Amino acid sequence: MFLRRVARPLMMMAKVKETTGIVGLDVVPNAREVLIGLYTKTLEEIKAVPEDEGYRKAVESFTSHRLKVCQEEEDWEAIEKKLGCGQVEELIEEAQDELKLIGHMNEWKPWGIPDDYECEVIENDAPVPKHVPLHRPGPLPEEFYKTLEAVDTGTLKDAISSSEKKDPEITSGEAQAQ
Repeated sequence: MFLRRVARPLMMMAKVKETTGIVGLDVVPNAREVLIGLYTKTLEEIKAVPEDEGYRKAVESFTSHRLKVCQEEEDWEAIEKKLGCGQVEELIEEAQDELKLIGHMNEWKPWGIPDDYECEVIENDAPVPKHVPLHRPGPLPEEFYKTLEAVDTGTLKDAISSSEKKDPEITSGEAQAQ
């Protein structure tokens, strides 16, 4: 009886998450502390990657931001809202996956490839079945190449002024109302 009188108001003050609403993803009651620990560990382990690598810069950037938010906010709802990257339980899974990836990256060392390294290109001349889309973009409009050439030659202002003097072309196939 005593516990009900004391515990119920405390429980009402603290927002308790009952479910994530995602199958297989359980609620983590101390998600903030878990995230702070994972982000701190990530920032330590990423130091094994060379400083000038883009991967390290990206990981340090978003992990530092997320760690700062977790340290500033006490409530899991505020963390989720401020980061806008899903639920705290999803963020925990992402942080765990990032730690695994850092381990793989340190093992594979993709940044250690010499500049003169040549890889074998295997071409497959087999015809693509008709039901498989090729996903090849169509040719770019001729105006794109003219603009690109104007940028390269430094005559972009001339190209813009000459295109503004012309009447716009009809591209929809509909007749222009006169």
